[in-house]
Amino acid sequence: MKAPDDLKPALEAVLMVVDEPATEAHLAKVLERTPREVGDALRELADEYTVQGRGFELRLVAGGWRFYTRAEYAPAVEAFVLDGQQARLTQAALETLAVVAYRQPVSRSRVSAVRGVNCDGVMRTLLQRGLVEEAGTEPETGAILYRTTNYFLERMGLRGLDELPELAPFLPEADAIEAETLEGVPSFDPDAPDAPGFEDADDKTEL
Repeated sequence: MKAPDDLKPALEAVLMVVDEPATEAHLAKVLERTPREVGDALRELADEYTVQGRGFELRLVAGGWRFYTRAEYAPAVEAFVLDGQQARLTQAALETLAVVAYRQPVSRSRVSAVRGVNCDGVMRTLLQRGLVEEAGTEPETGAILYRTTNYFLERMGLRGLDELPELAPFLPEADAIEAETLEGVPSFDPDAPDAPGFEDADDKTEL
């Protein structure tokens, strides 16, 4: 069934100003349409952009819809946005984020055990960037647990965590590494970055 002529332009106008993926239910409520009408129109738009070879695409990510730059034009956008500035995550931040993504919910001490180095500074920056968030406490120790956010899914272009690539083929000895390093990482208060024995370069790392 073809979407009403005025629905697709209205969706385009709304999606141009969203700062996070918009759900079909929310868009339907705002535009006073049925969720099915909105869903059909969004998929029609996505197909039209692909057929036309536009420089952007409409994607369903993290439970909602949003415009994204088409992958083949990413270098042009990167050159314009960065313009000589460094905006990428450091290697330390990427490694820490990967541990959280695959081990979540996970405590800072466990992340440090896997990486073999204190991660307080990097974790604070990931929190500030909105890529990770608190997810309760560990029953046995009371340590704060962390997980990735919907913003992480959005930035990675994933619909959900089940779309993360399989880890085992890349790090077959991950469990062994963690077991070996865990004993070497003393307990510490994650909210006390200046605690003795944890002065590491990662605390000074900027993303």
